[in-house]
Order: sequence, then structure tokens, then C-alpha cells
Amino acid sequence: MNRKELIDALATKTGSTKTEAERNIAAFIDVVTETLAAGEDIALVGFGTFEVRERAARTGRNPATGAELKIAASKQAAFKAGATLKAAVNGSK
Repeated sequence: MNRKELIDALATKTGSTKTEAERNIAAFIDVVTETLAAGEDIALVGFGTFEVRERAARTGRNPATGAELKIAASKQAAFKAGATLKAAVNGSK
């Protein structure tokens, strides 16, 4: 499902217009982005948790030359599914 299909599905499910659904999705994305950028987590009970994970600096290899290169430490946005979402995906309730 892409963004347009998500907007259509949300509008249908909530009985709102596509414009309102698009605005709500954009606002949700903005809130998640701002919260994660501030280093905070978002926990939606039953659905899952959006969190920031730290990646340590490491040594990698250039696949073309085999030369070693340093990969800097970084932060990565991650999503951990909750129990209810896992159960729905696996077909059990």
C-alpha cells in the first residue's frame, strides 16, 4: 500500500474526505518525525513502538576493492510491533 492508497483507505474507514485524511496522515508523520528527532519514543499500546536506536561506529569493506573503511556511529528510526499487531499479522487473535 502506498501513501495514496492509505489516504483512500483512511477516508473510507473514517467517513472523512480525502483531504482531511491526507492532512491527518501528514500531521501524524510530522509528529513522529519531530518526536524521534528529539530522541523520544512513541508507544501505541497494542500497535507498537517507534524508537531511536543507536548504531555504533564500525569498520566496513568496499565491495568493489575490498578496502576497509570507517562507518560513523549513527542513530536509526525503528519500529517494534506490539503483541496485538503481531497476532493480527500471524492470523491469530
